[in-house]
Amino acid sequence: MSVTERAMRRLVAAKEGYREPPPEPEQPAERRHSAMRVAGEPEDHDQPEDGEHVDRRGLPGGDAILDLPDEVPAVWGEGSEVLWSEGEPTMIAAPAGVGKTTVAQQVALGLIGLRSELLGYPFHDTPRRVLYLAMDRPRQIRRSFRRMVTEDDRPTLNEYLTIREGPPPADLASDPTLLVQLARWHNASVIVVDSLKDAAVKLTDDETGGKVNRAIQYAIADGIDVLVLHHQRKGQNGEKPKKLEDVYGSTWITAGMGSVILLWGAAGDPIVELVHLKQPAEVVGPLKLEHDQTAGATTVHRGFDVLRFLNLHPGGVTSRQAAIAMTEKSTPNDNDTRKARRKLEAACARGIARRDDPEEGGAGGTKAARYYPVGTLA
Repeated sequence: MSVTERAMRRLVAAKEGYREPPPEPEQPAERRHSAMRVAGEPEDHDQPEDGEHVDRRGLPGGDAILDLPDEVPAVWGEGSEVLWSEGEPTMIAAPAGVGKTTVAQQVALGLIGLRSELLGYPFHDTPRRVLYLAMDRPRQIRRSFRRMVTEDDRPTLNEYLTIREGPPPADLASDPTLLVQLARWHNASVIVVDSLKDAAVKLTDDETGGKVNRAIQYAIADGIDVLVLHHQRKGQNGEKPKKLEDVYGSTWITAGMGSVILLWGAAGDPIVELVHLKQPAEVVGPLKLEHDQTAGATTVHRGFDVLRFLNLHPGGVTSRQAAIAMTEKSTPNDNDTRKARRKLEAACARGIARRDDPEEGGAGGTKAARYYPVGTLA
């Protein structure tokens, strides 16, 4: 028994009330776990007489090549626009606070059958059992999920989603079979790694990067789809990174990915950009995304909508704040602010917004007028 297996058994033995998860729904034949054992000792009938490794993954060439579907099989996507393809790991890379966990959680909910699409792209072959490795601030991850679901979703969440808190039993680079073991232990066919920095250390080292990639590829070969959340290098002079090399760490980490999605913006921004840095088929986007921080929902931004903007900010906004959102400038000019004020005043005239008049004087100077969606208190 490996060190990782012993550690996982100790963790489970110490967990009160553990119950065996229900069996995994039947998968298509080509996605079932391989006959070759990756973790642990081989079965007796797999023991080679000459000490050589046993490999049962070979396919006849004609079948392997000609039996592929015409379109890329999508986990998340449609036609030639695929954000996550079946049997190919996907990465969401972003600076801290830009929404990679928010997006990944909506994807996870889609895969267990609680969402039909995200950003206009459907999920396929659902429901599936998902293991969410909540390593980066696990309590925040749970609170973030809480925004997105209701008590009515409890049975589906309990049956198809497992959230594992804290670091893994071993460093991912030290045990390349770790993801396979965790997936088998929890009967999962999908793993979400949130985030990679918590699963392995020294990610800038090429040897570490190669071992991390190997661990992910072992999972893929075992019929387990993998979504990895990772961080971006800081942009130079505030400019948006545009290349795979701008993803933090060894080049071997992104080399093994079928799709790499970049989210770019400032921490806490309700509107961010999605750029498809690496694609399994056609490029998706670039897209402007809008996060509803209250509901934990992400949609494609279709331009400035004054009512939607107000609903995203129930605490009220000033005309300058509206101008920043409308123009996507950090320092809008006077004309931009006047245009935003006219939109806000028009919303008040239509009865969908209300205004608190500015306050003159005082130690803090003049306070600008604030605008609220109708139905909120000042």
